[in-house]
Amino acid sequence: MKQPLAFTLRPQTLDEVIGQKHLIGEHKVLRKCVEQGVLYSMIFHGPPGTGKTTLASVLANSLSRPYRLFNAVTGNKKALDLIFEEAKITPGLVVIIDEVHRLNKDKQDLLLPHVENGNITLIGATTANPYHSINPAIRSRTHLFEVKTLTIEEVKEALTRAFLSPNGLNNEYTIDDDALTLIARQCSGDIRFALNVVEICALACENNHIHLDLVTSFVQVPNRSIHKDGDEHYDALSGFQKSIRGSDVQAALYYLAILISSNDMDSIERRLITTAYEDVGLGNPAACARCVSAVDAAKRIGFPEARIPLSNAVIDLCLSPKSKSAEAGVDSALACIRNHAYPMPPYLRYTPVNMREEDTYDYSMSKIWDKLQYLPNELRTEKFYQPELTSQYEKVLAANLDKLDKTSRSNQMAMLKRKYYSK
Repeated sequence: MKQPLAFTLRPQTLDEVIGQKHLIGEHKVLRKCVEQGVLYSMIFHGPPGTGKTTLASVLANSLSRPYRLFNAVTGNKKALDLIFEEAKITPGLVVIIDEVHRLNKDKQDLLLPHVENGNITLIGATTANPYHSINPAIRSRTHLFEVKTLTIEEVKEALTRAFLSPNGLNNEYTIDDDALTLIARQCSGDIRFALNVVEICALACENNHIHLDLVTSFVQVPNRSIHKDGDEHYDALSGFQKSIRGSDVQAALYYLAILISSNDMDSIERRLITTAYEDVGLGNPAACARCVSAVDAAKRIGFPEARIPLSNAVIDLCLSPKSKSAEAGVDSALACIRNHAYPMPPYLRYTPVNMREEDTYDYSMSKIWDKLQYLPNELRTEKFYQPELTSQYEKVLAANLDKLDKTSRSNQMAMLKRKYYSK
């Protein structure tokens, strides 16, 4: 069976690796490891198709270190035990673990002492954020290195090599520059995806020539590594909310489009409504209400038409005045109750006991409601809500608050009753 192009062209030395100059360039850490003949346990993290596992095998080969591949998803305990037995008689054995973040607890328990004592050198590869997904015990015993997405020019360089290499297309095929550029742009830095496109185009082309129309027929939509459980998805959600907060409507629509492409209405709904009340809030309360209505309409009609009410909501929120005063206010109150437990004024209790009639709360005495102290006595001067004067609406709220603050509040219920209701 013919091996895939992405496999036959896998680099064997550091000089053959495309990109990652921050790791393998002159005087960089992995280049230094090879030059000085040392190798540490490490974890490579980054998007799919950027060469994490390849980089691991290149390091082992460059240092003439034997290595074994292990997949954290499909590999079992027996396979790990065999690797450990081999390590006893093979000094410096490198164990390359793909999808390392998926190691279950049993496998981690088996692995940790061998990494700890240097019996094996672990090189893990993962598309997940290691600070969130890698067990702290493993993380503390390894060095973390980010493998970055390849640029368009780096992908084009790799594809050009594929056309010339004896292990690739061996100079038997040609490709138009616009077709090459399209593949490089559409692969989103995933060199494996790009080589797969070249391979299928080579099979389908006539006269061994690949042109733009042929490439277009195979990559009608870009390769985008967005999965609703992956880091890229959460990155897009983060960029989405921050763009709305920063009033960048163009960026917010861009990230909305990425989220729509993953077809995850639940995440869009949750983040959009949260953004409305967290970041716009009292700056434009009506926009918050319109956002809820837009999300409800989007869920009712479904994709692709759902993009329309969602777009309305995003533009509305982006261009609205922003105010985080409501969130800041409740967070301030929450912080207060975490630190202290103050008794509430007795007249506010639902069923006060052993209280004189003149000290009880009277639902008919509306004149004293805005004169009464409601906070515990120790907090009577506390200011949890601080208005942000970013909109006309909150300016009105602030003016009303200022007026109320000028009225002294009292916890002397009987005195208030006599003052405002005495004949």
